[in-house]
Amino acid sequence: MSDLKADIALIGLAVMGQNIILNMNDHNFVVCAYNRTVAKVEQFLNNEAKGTKIIGANSLEDMVNKLKKPRKIMLLVKAGFAVDEFVKNLIPLLDKGDIIIDGGNSQYLDTQRWCKELAPTGIYYIGMGVSGGEEGARYGPSLMPGGHPAAWPHVKPIFQAICAKANGEPCCDWVGEDGAGHFVKMVHNGIEYGDMQLICEAYNLMKDVIGIDQDEMSQVFEEWNKGDLDSFLIEITRDILKFKDTDGKYLLPKIRDTAGQKGTGKWTGIAALEYGVPVTLIGEAVFARCLSALKDERVNASKVLPGSSLKFTGNKTEFLDHLRKALYASKLISYAQGFMLLREAAKANKWNLNYGSIALMWRGGCIIRSVFLGNIKDAFTKNPQLTNLLLDPYFCERISASQNSLRQVVAQAALVGVPTPAFSSALAFYDGYRSDALPANLLQAQRDYFGAHTYELVTKPGEFVHTNWTGHGGNVSASTYNN
Repeated sequence: MSDLKADIALIGLAVMGQNIILNMNDHNFVVCAYNRTVAKVEQFLNNEAKGTKIIGANSLEDMVNKLKKPRKIMLLVKAGFAVDEFVKNLIPLLDKGDIIIDGGNSQYLDTQRWCKELAPTGIYYIGMGVSGGEEGARYGPSLMPGGHPAAWPHVKPIFQAICAKANGEPCCDWVGEDGAGHFVKMVHNGIEYGDMQLICEAYNLMKDVIGIDQDEMSQVFEEWNKGDLDSFLIEITRDILKFKDTDGKYLLPKIRDTAGQKGTGKWTGIAALEYGVPVTLIGEAVFARCLSALKDERVNASKVLPGSSLKFTGNKTEFLDHLRKALYASKLISYAQGFMLLREAAKANKWNLNYGSIALMWRGGCIIRSVFLGNIKDAFTKNPQLTNLLLDPYFCERISASQNSLRQVVAQAALVGVPTPAFSSALAFYDGYRSDALPANLLQAQRDYFGAHTYELVTKPGEFVHTNWTGHGGNVSASTYNN
């Protein structure tokens, strides 16, 4: 068989890997499939890939020999150790100009490390976020590639062909240098955590505050999906709510209320802390999953800790309208926080990110795909230097029109004792961000009192002073504070 046979190789034949290979084959690219367990290659070729142009390899050497130059090899294996081992084993087999693409959920720091380590070899490295799940992989995912820019022209025709399209535009574009692609995917997943938690809180409020049944809830989500909240997650929530088990009863109440997580939301929270960006809603969404895992403790606590004795006495239709607006406002705040984190990381890592392009990449194929993202793309297209989505004229008008509803929902939830960590954190951020004065002056005075950390005066910003608050200990101060 000719050693110039395949356009690209893909390592990792789990469902995502198989579906992306089949997607590439549909778009007339010849793909070489490889898996560490070689028997899985034959199994794939004889079943899912039967009758296609897909070829297999029985070793890494065999795979490399079946590729056109520059060789393009995509990894869809478990992040961390597995990626590292494959990259180490591939390096001796590749030449200058060949390309390794990590399409797994790797930490952006790992991608940065490999870009740096491979630079002297001339082998190009791409870290590419892939979103859309199994169906997206098969019929059009959202793809977020970053790494060595010289590699992009070689892989662009393949990835822009197989990705989802939004209004005819590919949901895949070059993100930026080294770990930028995986960082953007991480923030995407963090926003996904926030969106899901907000929807869960809306469901909980419908159930425990106004007491409507699941069929009516499903109809509410159906209506919401026809307007500003039109999105994949609202759509699947509608379907989940009306789904019935084989006994004719709703399946949802039978599912244990403990949520799992793979770590990308947690990574977003850690990155937010490291870069000093208040990505509070995503943080609360991660902690809500952690709290859900304490099922036995919660059951015990429910028997001894009192809640509210108040009941909802308002108008159900009015509350549902407040809830719709509150969900929109909170979703906007979550995205604003996500883009704040992207901007700060870009500054620290010297990435040249195109925020409108990122919004477009998320517009189709991925889990957070929604009509809403088209408005975000428009905002950054009009003003690429926009510091915060809330300050865009369109979104400023929308948040102004919905912030009172967010207050109504958070207040009502607090009064009747239904937890709304994501809604509440959205409101707290909004009120904090719009405040020209916060109580941090007292906080800084406290720091100076016990630790001589100094403070700035309103009239002399940038000049750090220390006060001897106690009358003893002298005027020696610690180093000036940083953030």
